[in-house]
Amino acid sequence: MDFKKCLETLESTTNENTKTYTTRLLEERDFFMLCEKAKEIFFEESNIHPMASPITVVGDIHGQFYDLVKLFELAGRMDKTNTNYIFMGDYVDRGYHSLETLQYLLCLKVLYPERILLTRGNHESRQITSQYGFYEEINRKYGNANPWKFCCDLFDYLPLGAIIDNKIFCVHGGLSPTLPTIDQMRMIDRLQEIPNEGSFSDLMWSDPEDIEDGGWQKSTRGAGYIFGKKANEHFLTLNGLELVCRSHQLVQEGMKYFFEKRLVIVWSAPNYCYRCGNKATVMKVAKDANPTDVTFPAFDPAPSSKTTPHYKSLVPYFL
Repeated sequence: MDFKKCLETLESTTNENTKTYTTRLLEERDFFMLCEKAKEIFFEESNIHPMASPITVVGDIHGQFYDLVKLFELAGRMDKTNTNYIFMGDYVDRGYHSLETLQYLLCLKVLYPERILLTRGNHESRQITSQYGFYEEINRKYGNANPWKFCCDLFDYLPLGAIIDNKIFCVHGGLSPTLPTIDQMRMIDRLQEIPNEGSFSDLMWSDPEDIEDGGWQKSTRGAGYIFGKKANEHFLTLNGLELVCRSHQLVQEGMKYFFEKRLVIVWSAPNYCYRCGNKATVMKVAKDANPTDVTFPAFDPAPSSKTTPHYKSLVPYFL
């Protein structure tokens, strides 16, 4: 199968005057084959996969495909630069182009397997995608639910996080009180649906907060924990790390530091849900950079995001 041709099928064509984009989905059989090839690559990657700088770290995308195209224009297209990437999950749901977003990223993964890492978010699950847009989008665009089934199977193969230069820990949600070390995270059986509770679930769902004792509290989300400065510092010290980088929470400026710059949130979906008015950023890590010296280029929504047709009302849900 010619995956480069698949990427060209998905590639946006830009009208230089209006800055609008058009895309075409892969045929269902080609999509299935793309997922199968990507699964082979994911299977060889560890739960917490090592990556080296220079690298760009990306937060939630949530099906905002045209904004993903703009992100690559900002941070560097993989076919034109040597830019490497870590994406921290939540590729689907909420936005109107989850299929295009996922297919595009999978094509890049197959074509540049060592240069892009796609980790899992809490939305890469059967339970969440069946409720918050992806399942409905697949049925509307393909006329059946089969692509949703092999997407969900693919999600089970995604790594859970990454470590950059043995300094920066990247994960979608956060930490777990039952997983104090990276070695323990590497022992998780990830080839399954995200559980409703437990250490696997915590990595996908937990959030940082300035809580009184700096430790742990059960999350009001119904899954994961709230963890404070003391818990974060203990994790970093125990594992010889310097920074936790995560996504999972909307922040209006696209990034936000916690705990004296020992944790940072990166959010990469501008004007989330086409109505929140927020900026988006990526985190740029230069070669051998000190984690406190990373940069956060910001970007606004692509013009086409403003004219995206509303197929259905958005579910009032902000995970």
